[in-house]
Amino acid sequence: MCRNIKTLFNFEPPATELEIRDASLQFVRKLSGFSVPSKANAAVFERAVDEVAASARRLIAEMVTQAEPRDREVEAANARARSMSRFTATQ
Repeated sequence: MCRNIKTLFNFEPPATELEIRDASLQFVRKLSGFSVPSKANAAVFERAVDEVAASARRLIAEMVTQAEPRDREVEAANARARSMSRFTATQ
């Protein structure tokens, strides 16, 4: 599950609310061990996702770096190339 959590800091354009929420959801899923909570745990699960997302937003907003922002297109192309080499090498 945590493989799906992407680095969100220092990108141009900055991380979107959806990306932050998705990463927070994956983190809570990993911690809880459930992809979908039971009805009894749904409220606490959603509250945890909201709290993690709020913390992630603050973290991203307050961190500083001297590095140039990374380009999303370049990072996506690199990820596709890694995926291609990983999956074509095993077949």
